[in-house]
Amino acid sequence: MTPPAPAPFSRQVAVLILLCMGCAFAGNHIAARVAFDDGAGVLLAILLRSGGTLLVLAVLVLWQRQSLRLPPGAWRWQGLLGVLIATQSLCLYSAVARVPVALALLVGNVFPILLALLTWACGGPRPSARTALLMGLILVGLVFVLDVPGRLSSNTELGPQWLLGVSLAFCAACAFACALWITDHKLSQVRGSVRSLLTIFIVFGSINLAGLSGALPGGLNPPATSIGWLALATLVVLYGTGFIVLFISVPRLDMPRNAPVMNIEPLATLLMGWIVLDQMLSAGQLAGGVIVVTGIVLLTYRKSPRSAPR
Repeated sequence: MTPPAPAPFSRQVAVLILLCMGCAFAGNHIAARVAFDDGAGVLLAILLRSGGTLLVLAVLVLWQRQSLRLPPGAWRWQGLLGVLIATQSLCLYSAVARVPVALALLVGNVFPILLALLTWACGGPRPSARTALLMGLILVGLVFVLDVPGRLSSNTELGPQWLLGVSLAFCAACAFACALWITDHKLSQVRGSVRSLLTIFIVFGSINLAGLSGALPGGLNPPATSIGWLALATLVVLYGTGFIVLFISVPRLDMPRNAPVMNIEPLATLLMGWIVLDQMLSAGQLAGGVIVVTGIVLLTYRKSPRSAPR
C-alpha cells in the first residue's frame, strides 16, 4: 500500500525554509565566484559539491537503513530528475561564464513563473491574478536589483556569446522548474533522502562523464591557491545543505505557490557580494531590493484558502 503524501508545512514555515535555502544558494554563488577567480574549473566545482552532498546523503540513508526500491514506474522519473539537475548546474555555470553574473541570475530565476505555468498546463490550478501580479512585481524589483537597464545601456560590448549565455540561463530555469514539478508530482511518494541520494548520484556520474570525455576544456582545472580550495569547501557545504533540505522538503513546501520566495537568492547574492567582494550597492539596487522584499512579504502573508488535497 502506498503511504499517504506528507502534510504540507504552514505557509510561514515553508517561506522561512525557502528564504534560508535562497541565502544558502546565494552564498554558494559567492564561493563559486571566488574559486573561479582563483582558476578553478566549472566541472570541478560541480563535481566536488555533488560528491560532498552524495557522501552525506549516502551516510544518512545507510544510517536509517532505507531501501532504495522505488514504486513501479518511478525509476524513469527519478532518472529524468537527475539529468535535469545536472543540466541545470551545467547551464547556469556556463551562462555565468558567458554573460554578466547578474543577467544570468535574473534569467535563471524565472523558474517560479515557469513552474506555475507548467503546473497549470499539466492540469493544476491556474495562478490567480494576485499571484501573477506579485510575481511580476518581484521580477521588476530584480531588474533594478541586478541593474539590468544600466548593464544593457552601457557602451560595453556584450560579446558574440551574449545570446548563447542568456539562452543557457533560460535553459537552466526550464530544467529546474521541470525538476521541481517532477519532484512534487511524480516522486512525492519516494522518501526525500532516497530521492535526493539517487538524484545527486546521477548528477555526480553525469559530471564525471563530462569531465572524462573532455566536453568542457579546462573544466577540471584546480584552483591556484588555498583561497580557491577554501572557497570550494564553502561551496560544498552551502550547496549540500541547501540541496538536501530543499529536495527533502519539496513535497511539503507547496512549490507552485511558494517558489517565487526563492527570488531572494539574487538579492542575497548582491548583499553577500557587497560584504565579501566589496561590491557597493547603488541607490537603484537598494530600491529594487525594497520591491523584492515587499513582493515576498505580500506573497507570504496573503490570505487565500488552500485548495483541497489531491
